[in-house]
Amino acid sequence: MNLLYTGILYIVPTPIGNLSDITQRALNTLKNADIIAAESIQHTGILLKNFKIKKSLTLINKHNEQKKSNYLIEKLKKGQNIALVSNAGTPLINDPGYILVKICHSYNIKVVPLPGPCAAITALSASGISTNRFCYEGFLPSKKKMRCDLLRSLKKETRTIIFYESKHRILESIQDIIDQIDQNRHIVIAKEITKKWESIRGGEAKKILKWMREDEYRYKGEIVIIINGFKKLKNEILSEEILNCFKILRNLFPLKISVVATSKIYKIRKNILYQYALKQEK
Repeated sequence: MNLLYTGILYIVPTPIGNLSDITQRALNTLKNADIIAAESIQHTGILLKNFKIKKSLTLINKHNEQKKSNYLIEKLKKGQNIALVSNAGTPLINDPGYILVKICHSYNIKVVPLPGPCAAITALSASGISTNRFCYEGFLPSKKKMRCDLLRSLKKETRTIIFYESKHRILESIQDIIDQIDQNRHIVIAKEITKKWESIRGGEAKKILKWMREDEYRYKGEIVIIINGFKKLKNEILSEEILNCFKILRNLFPLKISVVATSKIYKIRKNILYQYALKQEK
């Protein structure tokens, strides 16, 4: 369906902690919008007050998203411009707005995204972990079984993995990463990004968990978890078949004999097996 002279839906990122990070374009868009659709009236009200912006606010959240999206579409059809904001960062990233944007496209209503803050990307850029290929998984499931199932499914994901996590579950979640992925996998914990108590710490999962347990303030605030992707062994030389054979021999013989035997059976270098064995014993 084509509509002429409709309003425009603006996707407006807001600061994730430091108010000075807001762009001039974002401020201009908020000032000029007919309506600001906000995830939290109170939260956005504080932001607008800080920049002396007085505008009509309407609430859109996970509880009323379908109904409010229909309401906002009618406003857009009448030519009103709407700015969509979340509590912090770029709207729609783990925040309401998907339904509204989808309906806009079905009516050919123009959607204009503004660039701006996103905790996941900001943390990734400073993590020291590969940024070329990554997958964003949102918040880890709150229920342990679902969380463990998800982590297990990502054990051999070669891309960098990004999660959000609550301070209330962060220790339990890191333990699950150790149990389901690898205690030696390199992870980064980015806390309170852009805020006064910002910290970014990386290391093996088991060492990060120990470090966090030493001081409860190390896991207070908003947290991003970044997990290094799975590194395939060269030419995937240690296949499941090879590993199974090696493990059986290790249960029967000393390490040296097991390595030599497996090396001869599968014609692979002994030092590859030694490296594997040492890693497993850590």
